[in-house]
Amino acid sequence: MRITLLAGGVGGARFVRGLRAAAPDAAITVIGNTGDDITLFGLHVSPDLDTVMYTLGGGISEEQGWGRAEESFTVQSELAAYGAGPDWFRLGDRDFATHIARTAMRTAGLPLSAVTRQLCERWQPGVTLLPMTDDDVQTHVEIADTDGTRVVHFQEWWVRMHAKAPARRFIAVAAEAAKPAPGVLEAIADADVVLLPPSNPVVSVGIILSIPGIADAVRDKVVVGVSPVIGGAPVRGMADACLTAIGVPTTAAGVAAHYGAGLLNGWLVDTADAAAADAPELAGIAVRSRPLYMTDVPAAAAIAAAAVDLALELSR
Repeated sequence: MRITLLAGGVGGARFVRGLRAAAPDAAITVIGNTGDDITLFGLHVSPDLDTVMYTLGGGISEEQGWGRAEESFTVQSELAAYGAGPDWFRLGDRDFATHIARTAMRTAGLPLSAVTRQLCERWQPGVTLLPMTDDDVQTHVEIADTDGTRVVHFQEWWVRMHAKAPARRFIAVAAEAAKPAPGVLEAIADADVVLLPPSNPVVSVGIILSIPGIADAVRDKVVVGVSPVIGGAPVRGMADACLTAIGVPTTAAGVAAHYGAGLLNGWLVDTADAAAADAPELAGIAVRSRPLYMTDVPAAAAIAAAAVDLALELSR
């Protein structure tokens, strides 16, 4: 079986880890969001790609869900002593090594897809990890402040401001001119199952879908998504701030309606949101309810198996 996913960071990575356990013989391709990418200290940082790579490769900090396990922060402390910033985005020493290696390969002329492939040779994630594009696409946020409105990089809004500054809109800068990375459209076209894990629907999955050609390719497949919202609140992170900014209710039904029946065929919701099955705005989408908290790998595997089963059911 060939399974392709559009994934962001922590929620996507943990779901894929469960999927790998649930379907050990499947050929899994993860199309990762790179709109979060940012240059820090002259280094190319790819937070979502790294979170997937570290999680599946056994190097993630389980407590945080991002960054490396058993991390130290000597390099950033030394940079701070020189007055080098920013100080709001914390990079550990082990993590710095990944960004140095990535930047060196990019400087040598390799595209991000080739760099990601080489980095994964160390981590052996058990899946094919592809960036959504090799082009420079960055997510920016238009925010309201005391002086009116201004635009900041998504990471500044998310990490430094903790998404507390009201967002007016999200801008996928240069997305309209970008091309899917090599293998992305083929992975979607060849998939038996396409899944949307419980990643942020606005700034993770939504940014991937903004790359020309990807949404059209996904619409040609049977697609099952997993709600990132349980009982009216995001499972983790601040997805509610993103949804509010674009006028989408922070509910399981609201997120599914945002994707729409033109993209989404099946939708898994938590048992707390079972009433979504009768929501009129989800007409044309098959809704199933089950526990969705990914408390450990077996729980994530059970959720992933349910998503695959629903996709296969809808493919018949």
